Amino acid sequence: MTLKDFFEMLGQMPRIVMSYFLLIPLTALLAWIMGRGEGHLTPWKYLYSFLVFLICIPGVLSVTLDIYFFLFERRSIMDANIYTQILPILSMAVTLLLIRQNVSFDDVPGFGKIGGLITLISIVLIFMWLLDKTRIYVISYMPIQTALLLFAGLFLAARWGTKRLFS
Repeated sequence: MTLKDFFEMLGQMPRIVMSYFLLIPLTALLAWIMGRGEGHLTPWKYLYSFLVFLICIPGVLSVTLDIYFFLFERRSIMDANIYTQILPILSMAVTLLLIRQNVSFDDVPGFGKIGGLITLISIVLIFMWLLDKTRIYVISYMPIQTALLLFAGLFLAARWGTKRLFS
């Protein structure tokens, strides 16, 4: 099964996808109503952490794929699948806004990791876009171990740069 097959399968099951992406903001809304002013306390902050991870992983994946489709594959926005490309982003935005109303993201365990992931993905996408626009291509017959070490080095350099940039 390819990634394309997986997204086509999800597009054919809109009830399941809609249920998932509506249930998480609804849970955040209920937590906001029931735990108003108590979001920094232990049971609520772990619920918020769970909700953040449940919604941000597919949301960040959707944003990343949308950017890839529109910048690199030059797809039309009219070809975007509502269930797999738009709904996760909207659901993520609504959920994060609801959670933000009741608790500071600094109090949510693991939120810094999601923020770091988003920053790192953004930097890699910008780097790839710049390489695509400048038409710099390198064709070589280097061993896979060398390519992996080079990739790991670029990853560590991007991570170091983001830490230095935001601290």
